[in-house]
Amino acid sequence: MKIIVPMAGIGSRLRPHTLTIPKPLTVIAGKPIVQRLVENIASVVNQTIEEIAFIIGPAAKGFPANTTKKLLAIAKTLGAKGSVYVQEEALGTAHAIHCAKESLSGPCVVAFADTLFKADFTLDANADGAIWVKQVDDPSAFGVVKLQDGIITNFVEKPKDFVSDLAIIGIYYFKDGEKVKEEIQYLLDNDLRENGEYQLTNVLESLKKQGAQFIPGKVSAWMDCGKKDPTVDTNKQVLGFEHADGNNLVAENVVLENSEIIQPCYVGENVVLKNTKIGPYVSIGTNSVVEDSIIVNSLIQDNVEISNANLDNAMIGNHAKYNGNYTSVSIGDYTELT
Repeated sequence: MKIIVPMAGIGSRLRPHTLTIPKPLTVIAGKPIVQRLVENIASVVNQTIEEIAFIIGPAAKGFPANTTKKLLAIAKTLGAKGSVYVQEEALGTAHAIHCAKESLSGPCVVAFADTLFKADFTLDANADGAIWVKQVDDPSAFGVVKLQDGIITNFVEKPKDFVSDLAIIGIYYFKDGEKVKEEIQYLLDNDLRENGEYQLTNVLESLKKQGAQFIPGKVSAWMDCGKKDPTVDTNKQVLGFEHADGNNLVAENVVLENSEIIQPCYVGENVVLKNTKIGPYVSIGTNSVVEDSIIVNSLIQDNVEISNANLDNAMIGNHAKYNGNYTSVSIGDYTELT
C-alpha cells in the first residue's frame, strides 16, 4: 500500500502561521498535521504501508526548515519509504497527483493534507476504490456522494437540492494506482480541464463509467485545519481523543513551579510553567516558558515565551514572545508582543 499526499497549497487562510512552514507541518498536539493524517490512514487500511509520497509546492523548497527532511522522517515513523515531489504550478488536484506518477502504482490512498479524521471502519482493500465521507448537516457546501446498495453511484458538487448528506472529505483509496495514472494522463494529453485545472473528480467519473465500484469509508470525526479557529478546535478534538485513549502527552521533564495542568493537554519537552494554569485543551511545544498566565483551548508551538497572559482560543507560532492580556490571538513565528 502506498499513500500519496498532495500538499502543494500555500496555506494562505492560515497565515501568518504558514509563512515559515507548509501548513501540513503545523504541529497539532505534538505531531505535524500530515503525520497524524498518515497515521490515521494506516489505522484503517489492512496492508503494510510501503511508501509515502509527498507533493509539495515550489514555495516549500524555500522555507528555513528542511521540509524534505521532515517529511522523510515522518514516512520513516511508519516504516515506509519516503518520496518528495514538487508541483511547480497549481493546475488542479489530478495534476498534483500526477506529479508523483513514479510512485502511483498498486493499491494507493490519496489524501489531501488539510484535514484529519477519526475512523470507525476498516478498509476493504478488495474494493476497486473507496472514498472517505462524513455525514454533515449542510451538504450544499460540499461535494457529496449518492449510494445504492452500499455502492457510490454519483458524485455531486455542492448540490443546491438535497441528494445526499455524505460529504467527501478528500481521502481516496484506489486498488489500481496504474489505472488512476493512465486516466490522469488522458486528461493531460487531451487538455481536459475544468475552470482551468485538471480535476480528480473527472478521473473518478471515468473509472466509474468503466465499471469500477467505489464504496464509502464513513468517518466519525472530520477535523479541518484550514483556518486559525478550526485548527485550534482540531487541536481540542485531538487532545480529547488522545486522553480518551489513555495517552499521556505531558513530558516527564516539564517544570512546574506553583502551576497546574488541567487535562487534556499536550506539554512538550523542557517546558517551564511558573505561577500558571493551563488547560483544558492546550498544546504547548518544546522549550517554551509560560509565567503568570492562564491559558485554555489554545495551540502554542515550540520555543515560545508567554507572560502575564489570559488566553483562550489562541494560536501562537514558533519562537514568539507574548506579554499582555489579549485574548483569542493569532501570532505567527518570531512575533513579539511585549
